[in-house]
Amino acid sequence: MSSKINLYRVLPVLMSFFVMSFVDLVGIGVDRVSSDMDLSATVAQLIPSAAFLWFFLLSVPVGVMQSRLGKRFMLNIGMLVTAIGLLVPFFFYSFAMVLTGFALLGIGNTIVQVSANPLLVDVVPGHRASSFLSFSQFIKAIGSMLGAPLAAVFASRLGDWKILFLVYGIVSIITVLWLGLVKIDESREGEIKASFASAFKLLGNKFVLLMVLAIFVVVGVDVGFNSNSGQFFIKSFGLEQTVAESGRSVYFFGRMLGTFGGALLLTRIPSRKFNIWTSILGILSFVAILVLRSEAAAWVLTFLIGLFVANIFPLVFSIAVEEYPGRKNEISGLMMMAISGGAVIPLLMGWVTDISTNLFGMAVLLACMIYLLAAALYAFRFHAAKS
Repeated sequence: MSSKINLYRVLPVLMSFFVMSFVDLVGIGVDRVSSDMDLSATVAQLIPSAAFLWFFLLSVPVGVMQSRLGKRFMLNIGMLVTAIGLLVPFFFYSFAMVLTGFALLGIGNTIVQVSANPLLVDVVPGHRASSFLSFSQFIKAIGSMLGAPLAAVFASRLGDWKILFLVYGIVSIITVLWLGLVKIDESREGEIKASFASAFKLLGNKFVLLMVLAIFVVVGVDVGFNSNSGQFFIKSFGLEQTVAESGRSVYFFGRMLGTFGGALLLTRIPSRKFNIWTSILGILSFVAILVLRSEAAAWVLTFLIGLFVANIFPLVFSIAVEEYPGRKNEISGLMMMAISGGAVIPLLMGWVTDISTNLFGMAVLLACMIYLLAAALYAFRFHAAKS
C-alpha cells in the first residue's frame, strides 16, 4: 500500500459514511409520521424497530457474502437498497409503506455498516487508518445533524417534509455511481473467521456478554433519544414541532464534537477510565433533563448527552477487542448484531410512554445509562484483575 493518500479512491468511500447516516431519519420519521397519521407512541416506535432489527439478522451473513463478493460490491448494494428504502415512502405514503421503506433502509444500512469501515481501511495507508475511521464518524455525524433542519426547510418552503427522502435517495444513487467508477484493490482474507456458531459460543464468556449487552444498550440510548426527544420536548416543554425537532440536531452536534474531543482525550486518558467518566456524566445529564423544566437547560443538556454518549460505542468495542484480540472477528460480529438494540429500546420506551407518561418513557434511557456505568466498572475491574 502506498504511503500517499489517493483522494480519487478515498472520497467516494468517505461519502458512503454520509449515506450511512440516513438511518438516523428514524427520529424525523417518528415525529412527522406520528403527526400525519395520529399514531400512538408504541406504534410510532415500530419505525426504528423496523430499521434496526436487521442488524441482528443480517450482520454475520453480510460479512460472509462480503468475503466472497467483495467489499465495494456489497457497499454499493447496501447504498442502492438504502436509496430504494428512501424512495418508497416518498412515492407511496402510508404507514405500511413507511415501515417497508424503513425496513429497506435498515437492511441497506446494515450492509453499509459492515462494508464501509473495512473498505476505508483498504484505501488509506495503514498508519492513517485510525484517523480516517475517526473522520468518517465526523462525516456520519454531519449527515445525522442535517436531517431535522432539512425536513423543516422542505416543510416550510415546499410544503412537504418528505422531499428529504427524495433528496437523500438521489444522494445515495449518486454515491453508488461514483464508487462504481473507482478502481479499488481490496485486501482479501483467505478464510471466514466469524460464524454464527463461533460468535454465539463466545457469549458464554461473561465479559464478552456484558460488553455485547453494553453495545445493545448504548445503541438503544442513541436511537431512543433520537426517536423520542421530539415528542419529549413537545409534551414536557410545550414546544412547537419544528422547534422540538431541532433538539435532534443539537444532540447530533454534541455527538459530532464528542467524537473529535474523545479522540484527543484518549491520547492522554486510559480508555477504561474514560469510559467510566463519560458514563457518569451521561447519567447526570439524563437526570438533569428529566428533572429540570427549563427550556434553555434542556437545549444545553441535549448537547451534553450527545457529547457524553458519543464515545461509548467505540470505547466498548475497543476494550472488548483489546481483551481478546484473537477473537476479533467473532466479537465484531456480535457487536454488529447488538446494534439491534436500536430496534428494542425505542419500542420499550413507546410502550412505557403509552402506559404512563413521556417522562417515564425517557427514564428508560436513564436505566440504560446506569447499566453502561456498571459495565464500564466491570471492564475496569476485569482488566485490573488480569494485569
